[in-house]
Amino acid sequence: MRAVLATLMLLCSLTVFADDHARLYQSAGWPLQRAHFGEALSAAQQRYRGSLPPAVYQALVDNSNKRFAAAAMDQRADAALRMQLGDPRPALRFFESPLGRKIVAAETHATSREQLAANANGLPATPADATRRLLIRHLAQALPATEAGAEVSLALASVAADSLSSMLPGLFGGAQTQMLVQSQRERLQQQIEADIDNILLHVYRDLSDPELEEFASFAQSADGQAYYRAALAALRAALAAGEPASELQPAQQGI
Repeated sequence: MRAVLATLMLLCSLTVFADDHARLYQSAGWPLQRAHFGEALSAAQQRYRGSLPPAVYQALVDNSNKRFAAAAMDQRADAALRMQLGDPRPALRFFESPLGRKIVAAETHATSREQLAANANGLPATPADATRRLLIRHLAQALPATEAGAEVSLALASVAADSLSSMLPGLFGGAQTQMLVQSQRERLQQQIEADIDNILLHVYRDLSDPELEEFASFAQSADGQAYYRAALAALRAALAAGEPASELQPAQQGI
């Protein structure tokens, strides 16, 4: 009887634990960020419409739609987050707090279609005093913003390459492709890192200095670092980084 009771308690705790991961996924803004990525993907596809033969363009659309299908992206990110983040509760408490909700609102607003269009030619320089710049520098060192930005940019840039590879098998060897991707990833990271402080100043411009300090303290903490390491892994999984579209499996029903 004790064994049965212990098993039931364990199952209940695992259910709550799984729900905490799902709540964190929602609270931290992942579904909306994925939707914004889908809008950016559609814009990237349209940029190739007039410059590619119809067959190549259709392959581009079909392959990128398969790789970045919303349900599949959510499933890959959800699975990676569960695997990488043992205890989601500290991050969940932070992102469900008033400050956490304000941070998520700022981040999702920055990636909206309207904001991306408004800042297509680059972000304006955001004025800030020495104290605020120091807070932003601490935040930039704690967040994987540079790596995440490079992965998203790389994923959008890979749309055409995936299509050419599927139409012309053997065009790029596996090792050669990985070298090219890694070189591009490093170049993008260098570009983003050169402007990361101004990017974060712009994104979090509506946060007060005390709010920025509290955010930086969470991001630098052990719990914050655990979340952001898992978040970067989840992002890479969602984007199927390093996986050709031909090897991706369709999404299963339910998460």
